[in-house]
Amino acid sequence: MTTKVLSVASEAVPLIKTGGLADVAGALPAAVAPHGVEMTTILPGYPAVMKALSRPRALHTWDNLLGEKARLVGGKIDGHPLLVVDAPAYFQRDGGPYVDSSGRDWADNWRRFAAFGRAAADVASGAVKGRSFDLVHAHDWQAAMTLAYLRFAPPEGGHHVPSVMTIHNMAFQGHYGADLFPALALPSHAFAMDGVEYHGGIGFLKGGLEAASAITTVSPTYAREIRTAEFGMGLEGLIVSRGERVHGIVNGIDTAQWNPETDPALKAKFSVKALAKRDANKRALESEFGLESSDGPLFVVITRLTWQKGIDVLLECIDHLVGIGGRLALLGSGDKAMENAFHTSAMRHPGKVGVRIGYDEALSHQMQAGGDAILVPSRFEPCGLTQLYGLAYGCVPVVARTGGLADTVIDANLAAVMGGVATGVQFDGVHYAALADAISRAVTLYWQRDTWRVIQRAGMKTDFSWSRSGKAYADLYASLIAENP
Repeated sequence: MTTKVLSVASEAVPLIKTGGLADVAGALPAAVAPHGVEMTTILPGYPAVMKALSRPRALHTWDNLLGEKARLVGGKIDGHPLLVVDAPAYFQRDGGPYVDSSGRDWADNWRRFAAFGRAAADVASGAVKGRSFDLVHAHDWQAAMTLAYLRFAPPEGGHHVPSVMTIHNMAFQGHYGADLFPALALPSHAFAMDGVEYHGGIGFLKGGLEAASAITTVSPTYAREIRTAEFGMGLEGLIVSRGERVHGIVNGIDTAQWNPETDPALKAKFSVKALAKRDANKRALESEFGLESSDGPLFVVITRLTWQKGIDVLLECIDHLVGIGGRLALLGSGDKAMENAFHTSAMRHPGKVGVRIGYDEALSHQMQAGGDAILVPSRFEPCGLTQLYGLAYGCVPVVARTGGLADTVIDANLAAVMGGVATGVQFDGVHYAALADAISRAVTLYWQRDTWRVIQRAGMKTDFSWSRSGKAYADLYASLIAENP
């Protein structure tokens, strides 16, 4: 018997992406399909999403979706069912999904994603003719109100469905003022401690976490970390109160898109048995970033330039990295002061440091294939995908021991190296001494060529496909459905 799941997300590859959430939402339908789950993804009707639909037709209409007209249209996403909330007043805008063309948050994000949640709740509960689901799976704060509406304002004619709320990053919660509550069209009793009320205001993520049948996050370590004040971002008490309802399931990667043996973006394809072919990618990467050609270690960074990612500490360590014979290629954007500081570092170390501000999917593949090591010095990292891509491409991860980084990289300590199971370098505490030491350790290991090859091969042989994680989600869905016959 097929289980039908509605996945509610604000982005999903290949249609719209700003971060790792899109990779997960895009990969899940294929990951759970072998386990008897048919997953339908529902997305907002951004311009890029609507453009990808071939002659969309209305499956349902709303005359008043929190004040605006909207319709539900259908399509496919990588061969799997797709539904789109086409509400032009909310989503047909220039700029990004969450920010305008100047980089500022849309002032009405609260209304945009509340309306998206209201529409998804109607669909999930079967109130839309011809659509019926056994479970709803919401991702992050932008989708969390789906579960609040199902709990406090279920649609007339709908049926109860169990739910999963996934936290991709607890730092982003969707917190708004209490004065907006009347516009959400929720009953007054929803503005309570066990509802959407949060520190006197409205908490979108908080409301979803309260209403969910189960909560997941994207690694076992992060599931433990968010029970503490350091990582719980004010919601640690709620997480603790949910007890065994909180699960950590590590993200997978799309091994069709991220495969060095078939990747069309690479200068030279390679495999775990033909690592020498990686050298051509290193030469190409040096040229791309204007770096001196050298046999020395080439570190890469692919990230948002933010405090969370530890980029301020990386800036402090650049002189050390160059001083011990390393070079750096960075791709990212974010904090303008950090962007300027990296440009300054590149001017200070010509031929040693190369910087590209922005994001380029093909270039990110080339960096994983040509870099020797990828630096991920995050202060917190729910799961992380760049280190997984690094493992798959023989680009050795150097990571802070936190969240999913701790769960997916095996530190090259003596025992792990001797046992042939080390896959990277871990360090504790995101500060200058710890990161500088980790970089030094990586450089030392790099020059032990046989050891470095063993570390590369161990990482490339690790299975971080969606196979295991897909089954874990399918098993969780089955257990929740069994509780709610």
